[in-house]
Amino acid sequence: MIKMSFQKQTLFISSLIVLWYSSNIGVLLLNKFLLSNYGFRFPIFLTMCHMAACALLSYLSIVFLKVVPLQAIKSRQQLFKIATLSVVFCGSVVGGNVSLRYLPVSFNQAVGATTPFFTALFAYLMTLKREAWVTYAALVPVVAGVVIASGGEPSFHLFGFIMCISATAARAFKSVLQGILLSSEG
Repeated sequence: MIKMSFQKQTLFISSLIVLWYSSNIGVLLLNKFLLSNYGFRFPIFLTMCHMAACALLSYLSIVFLKVVPLQAIKSRQQLFKIATLSVVFCGSVVGGNVSLRYLPVSFNQAVGATTPFFTALFAYLMTLKREAWVTYAALVPVVAGVVIASGGEPSFHLFGFIMCISATAARAFKSVLQGILLSSEG
């Protein structure tokens, strides 16, 4: 009986991972198509639609599928923390959508690979905690690769690159901020 439960749980988690990857890839390619090929000129509106769909589907998953228990906001301070994370997250998605208008998806993803570099940088600047030197050394080839790829990218666009780097930095900032805010919650 326990083995069957473990198998069901493994299948459920595997299905969630496949759905997560599929939906992320699908949204990324759809955004690229709308912003570049179709000529849709409203990346902030596209982000708003994305956030509204995420909120609706999350609510339905919580209420009807009971994936996780519904939680109430307990205080104004908690609401402020959630709102702060939401603004940073929306900013990162807007930056990513704007950059897709100017850059190919492959280059956008390559720049996104520098997220751990920005996470380590923000973690140090905000918490003054240092990682092991091996962590920083492992980030050097990733950042160097993006620098080399940027110089050789045939469809490089400076504004798109700035927006992509901003979105990547915002994602890293959100991760560090989230860790700080969650640790303060106890």
